[in-house]
Amino acid sequence: MIQPVILSGGSGTRLWPLSREQMPKQFLSLTASQSLLQQTLSRLVGVTTAVPLLMGHHSHRFLMAEQLREMEQAATLVLEPEGRNTAPAIACAALLARQSGDDPLLLVLPADHVIGDVQAFQYSVSLAVPLAEAGYLVTFGVVPTQPETGYGYIACGDPLEGGHRLAAFIEKPDARRAAELVENGGYLWNSGMFLLPASRYLAELERLNPSMLEACKAAVSGAHRDLDFLRLDEAAFRRCPADSIDYAVMEHCDHAAVVPLAAQWSDIGSFDSLWATLEPDAAGNATKGDTWLTDTQDSLVFAEHRLVATLGVQNHIVVETSDSVLVAHRDQAQQVKQLVAALSQAGRSEPVAAPLVQRPWGSFQAMDRGARYQVKHITVKPGGRLSLQRHHHRAEHWVVVRGTAQVTLEEQRFLVTENQSTYIPIGALHRLENTGKIPLELIEVQSGSYLGEDDIERLDDVYARDNNE
Repeated sequence: MIQPVILSGGSGTRLWPLSREQMPKQFLSLTASQSLLQQTLSRLVGVTTAVPLLMGHHSHRFLMAEQLREMEQAATLVLEPEGRNTAPAIACAALLARQSGDDPLLLVLPADHVIGDVQAFQYSVSLAVPLAEAGYLVTFGVVPTQPETGYGYIACGDPLEGGHRLAAFIEKPDARRAAELVENGGYLWNSGMFLLPASRYLAELERLNPSMLEACKAAVSGAHRDLDFLRLDEAAFRRCPADSIDYAVMEHCDHAAVVPLAAQWSDIGSFDSLWATLEPDAAGNATKGDTWLTDTQDSLVFAEHRLVATLGVQNHIVVETSDSVLVAHRDQAQQVKQLVAALSQAGRSEPVAAPLVQRPWGSFQAMDRGARYQVKHITVKPGGRLSLQRHHHRAEHWVVVRGTAQVTLEEQRFLVTENQSTYIPIGALHRLENTGKIPLELIEVQSGSYLGEDDIERLDDVYARDNNE
């Protein structure tokens, strides 16, 4: 049996300002109407019918659940209290997959990759199955289409049926070395995708890093249900050493194999790779949103909220969101990560907070902000119910623009319909609900001395969140 394991813990900082800590790239629709996570799940059709194990950070749990709901996809949602890299996540998945007594093959896929040729991907998986059943830990190596400095490489060893023995991993090379590897042949891009016998992976981990395996065993044995989620034991998982599967296991394993993959693959690891994936037009430009390009070549121009016009621009990245604009030369695409790190170190909120903030009940987006006020557009899904809460530093004024709100204010409970409003004083106990059949939309005007999202005291919440979420 093939057990899908989807790793959804990445942050995608090289795609800022599109990708944020609170809304990383796997949840974005960058190349199609579906998000990258949804595309990853969709390409499993025809490979296996097993319910996927979706491994992700606890702060993204409602994002994962909502995207599964949109595509009517079943999955076991496993929550990590913090990122510990891929080796522990896969170990926990292997332990969970073996709880039934089976020993499945784990098809490990990052949630944020693009594969243009799904049939070719599925064919490579079929080639890897006999190798994995024979006890090999199999990775998929992408057939290079050009010298690439943004990926690591895999050296192919002796031939095997359907692939090769894995001879060595090569770190991301410089341009000269990348050209040599592609010209020489026998080298593949490291995709970060695997097909692993669960028991063999756990045995190798026990041999190579027993402390990691023990921590993962404790995290799984202490896991508990929280609504629709399975939370790994927090204390045990935090004790786990952080390491990638490449460093922890694959580089030291005698039975590692690689299967070639020629499936129009990209990890969308930078704006340059996103530009290539979007198939630029005759002038070499890839665009999205309301854009107007004049005398512009070989550029990526994204507009989310307003017109973005360029004039006399070549080889540039221009990305506009409601709160940030990035302008960079394409040859600096890999350095966006360093820019984001500098912004974070300076205490800026933009690397973390997304303009559109998803909540289990719906979403909100900041429209304007000043010294003592903030304006938000709030959408509550049918059946959505905010927590019973109070704020100690701000008052709120709600104006309904679509649908009907059911409002709890201290001891009162009443309806507010379109073009009506209500006022929530500082310290007042209140709740907002949508008991109707259509989305509820309202404009919220906040005023007060402190307008942070952490000014909230929850007394009751159907989504079991604490005051920090």
